[in-house]
Amino acid sequence: MERALFILRGLPGAGKSTLAKSMGAVYFEADMFFMEGNEYKFDIKKIRQAHEWCQNQVRISMKNAAGGMTPSRIAVANTFTQEWEMQAYYDMAKEYGFTVFALVVENRHGGENVHNVPADVLDKMEDRFELKLR
Repeated sequence: MERALFILRGLPGAGKSTLAKSMGAVYFEADMFFMEGNEYKFDIKKIRQAHEWCQNQVRISMKNAAGGMTPSRIAVANTFTQEWEMQAYYDMAKEYGFTVFALVVENRHGGENVHNVPADVLDKMEDRFELKLR
């Protein structure tokens, strides 16, 4: 396969990270920004920084791939409930010659949201989830 970017979208607990890890691609997610050792320390005040960090990591990987270095398969796993949240990744993919596959990951396996996102927040995320089929 040529260079491919897999955008994995879905609610917390859907299995985005698990799928990304199983794909054989290098993967990134904004939640990685909040890891301190093996401990997850989320800070809502730093969410913008987390997404900028994630985009930067993907850009670095794409530049490396465009230069003939690995990886040629990159996955990014975030909730991406709104179309605009993916635009930076589509733009990077176009710039570096990556084919984009956007996949919605559904929680059909009863997965738990390991970051303990409250049910009312999950409901709001689900209500604003945009899906474009064409």
